[in-house]
Amino acid sequence: MSKLFTLEIYAADRNFFKGDCMQVIVSVGDGTRGVMADHEPMLIAIDMGIVRVQKPDESWEDVVTGRGSMQVSNNVVTLLVETAEYPWEIDIRRAEEARARAEEELRQKRSRSEYEASQASLARALSRLRAVRDVNSM
Repeated sequence: MSKLFTLEIYAADRNFFKGDCMQVIVSVGDGTRGVMADHEPMLIAIDMGIVRVQKPDESWEDVVTGRGSMQVSNNVVTLLVETAEYPWEIDIRRAEEARARAEEELRQKRSRSEYEASQASLARALSRLRAVRDVNSM
């Protein structure tokens, strides 16, 4: 049984990551899902949040992603996501402003679609801020 598998992360705007890893943990509708080498094939929807990647040296690296999908097949895990960024790439001030804007939009009476867009904006801002906080607390 191999300890490593190939992880590929593709965001809408760039090929974000390709390399070997020991484990990946993603956010899904009912919690989290982890994958290790030799995992059975699957295709699953993933939520926006933090993707944790265990590198070959056993250290962990976090990636903040938007919604997307994960495919596991033949020791290759492919994530296709709306957005992907490392915590150090996040502008904290802009993320805080986005959070405040989304919270204000949620307080206003709006159409259902505007409300859902505001919820998504708030979730995205909170995921980004949580990732920065988690990295800074290490």
